[in-house]
Amino acid sequence: MTTKSGGKRGRPVDPLSRERKRQELLACAARVFARHGFPGTDMQAIADAAGVAKGTVYLYFDSKESLFLAAVDQGMTRLRAAVDAAVEGVTDPFEVIEKAIFAYLRFFKDHPEQVELLILERAEFRDRKRSTYFAKRDADRSRWHALLQSLRDSGRIRDIPLTRIDDVVSDLVYGTMFTNHFSGRHKPLDAQAKDILDIIYHGMLSEKERQRRRS
Repeated sequence: MTTKSGGKRGRPVDPLSRERKRQELLACAARVFARHGFPGTDMQAIADAAGVAKGTVYLYFDSKESLFLAAVDQGMTRLRAAVDAAVEGVTDPFEVIEKAIFAYLRFFKDHPEQVELLILERAEFRDRKRSTYFAKRDADRSRWHALLQSLRDSGRIRDIPLTRIDDVVSDLVYGTMFTNHFSGRHKPLDAQAKDILDIIYHGMLSEKERQRRRS
């Protein structure tokens, strides 16, 4: 005795293939949003740019908003991956900081669309309690605090609150990233990273001025 299926059985979904397609759509969407803005972009434009039917885009994302926010999230995830790759195998904490700053600046130079998405997110989604960038940064604080703690414990940095150091360094590279993007500055990133680190590590005061201020 045989039984008949009530419908056609399609090919099983390959999770890896589906995830690759999702990532491709997000990367494409990031470029389209960056070029045309959030209000000026619709799902059809993204489908056209990706070379797929609009229905395919809706298979992965149920709205333009969810697609946009996922594209921002993807960018920040890729930033973290770029920094992780740059510091892999590095053991000295100061060298980790140096390589991380360079990788950060390099990522945004290579992916200017991600800077535009951060700006658009702030403009279009002001009601969000925390922007994607800062939510990701806050989630990543513990590992940088652990690194700074090791430097403080070994007497290699001053005994000051770790959050104070983290905030200053993070804000400095964040501001540098936006300045680079808006000004079109073409200073070599390695030189830029060294300048940042020189001021962070050594400050701007001469030893004579330091002594005068201590007296």
